[in-house]
Amino acid sequence: MGEPITVLIVDDHRVVRQGVRAFLEAQEDIVVVGEAASGEEAVRLVAETVPDVVLMDLVMPGMDGVEATRRIRRASPRTQVVVLTSYHEDVHIFPAVKAGALSYLLKDVGPGELAEAVRAAARGEAVVHPRVASRLIRELRGEGDTPVNPFAELTDRELEVLRLIAEGLSNAEIAERLVISEKTVKGHVSNILSKLHLADRTQAAVFAWREGIVGRG
Repeated sequence: MGEPITVLIVDDHRVVRQGVRAFLEAQEDIVVVGEAASGEEAVRLVAETVPDVVLMDLVMPGMDGVEATRRIRRASPRTQVVVLTSYHEDVHIFPAVKAGALSYLLKDVGPGELAEAVRAAARGEAVVHPRVASRLIRELRGEGDTPVNPFAELTDRELEVLRLIAEGLSNAEIAERLVISEKTVKGHVSNILSKLHLADRTQAAVFAWREGIVGRG
């Protein structure tokens, strides 16, 4: 047997991390090198341990799994990300795949299937839950669900800030226009990028123009 497969487990629920860890550590060819309770912690630990595979939850406080996946893939391209989540809606699946996740599993996966998915990821092979696979196929065929309002999660103030970003205003100019502090503006911008799964304010501006938000009342 060659070198063991190294795995980092990322989930904000300790009981999930402990359960997954206990099972994986019973496998002769898999070694758990760490656990992270947040996206920020996951990115830091990947930089330190450079694992073969990261098991990634998607919905966590602070940095979510999508942004963490994006940063991990940028920092350690050799590390494969396997999403392990309860969510199978398009709004979760497609951003995760676009961010660089190799595999997408739901938490009802059997222990044996999980171990095989880890081994497959270490070989660079994808494993996708059948329910998720069908959605990906439909999307590729152009048969995806009716698009949801991409701005549904944004507050009225965040929509206002996004509109001003699209008009080319700086944070300082937005703060002056809305009579709020620049720090508050930065907070709104951060939330907008996180909710829309965008990397920076330039992408946010392009997105806003493309979706027709500029000029809306």
